[in-house]
Amino acid sequence: MVEVICDTNFLIHLAIKRIKNIDNIDVEIGPISFVVPEVVKNELSKLENIPEKKQDIIATLNFIKNLKTIPICGTFADKELLNYVKTNRSIVGTMDKALKKQIKLAGSSIISFSQDKIILES
Repeated sequence: MVEVICDTNFLIHLAIKRIKNIDNIDVEIGPISFVVPEVVKNELSKLENIPEKKQDIIATLNFIKNLKTIPICGTFADKELLNYVKTNRSIVGTMDKALKKQIKLAGSSIISFSQDKIILES
């Protein structure tokens, strides 16, 4: 099983949107499990204090309770994820265009969303 390291916006989208191909993702991409870096958990906790985001963040925090947490720590999630993939080839779940480009340059892969479906970008 391949672990997909999720960034903040990817997790929010995964938690609150209906993902059309989530049930047959193993067939389309292969067996994957989503993991949550500590730095992303911390970002979500900070976002919970923003009234217009609070409902989505609470739903996301409840969603990630059943996901594995990994020790990628720091203050800015994008920077920490990028530093991690530079030394550990990984698959990152993100929707951030700039981060996608940097991760691909570092030799890692991306899982993202297109039309509410999970897609693999190499």
